[in-house]
Amino acid sequence: MTVAAVILSATPEGAIAPADGTPRVRRMADAAWAGGALPIVVVADDPDGAVGHALDGSEARRVPPADPAGGTSAQMAHGVRAALAAVAETDAALIWPARLCWVDAETLTSLIEAHGVDRDAVLRPAWRGEPGWPVLVPVGLVPTLASVAPDRMPPDVVAALADAGLRVVALELGDPGCVLDAETPAADRPAFEGPPEPASGHHHEWGAAAAGASEG
Repeated sequence: MTVAAVILSATPEGAIAPADGTPRVRRMADAAWAGGALPIVVVADDPDGAVGHALDGSEARRVPPADPAGGTSAQMAHGVRAALAAVAETDAALIWPARLCWVDAETLTSLIEAHGVDRDAVLRPAWRGEPGWPVLVPVGLVPTLASVAPDRMPPDVVAALADAGLRVVALELGDPGCVLDAETPAADRPAFEGPPEPASGHHHEWGAAAAGASEG
């Protein structure tokens, strides 16, 4: 089973912005590698070579973005196709916006393990009922992903997949990094808690855990 990481940065400045002293995409690439993702693709412009320099010595490869007119969904599909071009056996990809740079490597491992027992679902981590990123998408769903309207932002792209009848499953993994963005200071980031149960075990459809919490 081969699961790629596809890291998406809308700007080169965002890609190399510091995350606790490390360029954002380098921190993410290292976490992806530690979590068991391969290949690792970074979709970002790199006019002065700074993004490539940040990735030197890592397992990640940078690819230029798709036509911006295609919107977020096109960039996501482009990244997955780049991962397939790198490793033909890739059967899913963790789609990961660069602003969510605090995700723990164990969260990636848990998503990959869960994919091993549920190969058809779109999987995403949740923290205290709030669904987050990265989102694991089986490669067979790339045409559906690419068909999402170009004006949709990342959360809306995932919602569009659910609207298309795909199963989107949220896994409570105890990782605040899956919902807290790069602008969240270290002092404001809660500690990683870890999943309350094995990620490959029982899980809830997207929103079910949050609905249960609100009812309580």
